[in-house]
Amino acid sequence: MAELQTISETPISLIEMKEKLSEIKKRDKELNFRAKKVEEYLNNTVKIKQKKADELKADLESLKLQRLKQSHIIKIIDIQPRDMDSLRAVLTSESTTLKQEELSKILDIVKKHV
Repeated sequence: MAELQTISETPISLIEMKEKLSEIKKRDKELNFRAKKVEEYLNNTVKIKQKKADELKADLESLKLQRLKQSHIIKIIDIQPRDMDSLRAVLTSESTTLKQEELSKILDIVKKHV
């Protein structure tokens, strides 16, 4: 049996996953059981459009916050926190410390796009 090797990892948002899944569906004509379940979940949870997600991502990246990683930006796009506590909850997965003013800037950008 061939051994799989991960070449690179890139976090993607749920909307990007939804787009990739639709490409696979077009290519293969039908999804397997797990892919159908993922598609169902994404259809029920993803409310943001690709264009708005791209704009939000660009605005968050334009802040140029050194401690805000790509994975954090993706989580923010997926969850779209609307208050400070929700934003802090999103960022607690890793030991990331951002200043209050940086958190406020992030929150303002999210509110602008939602």
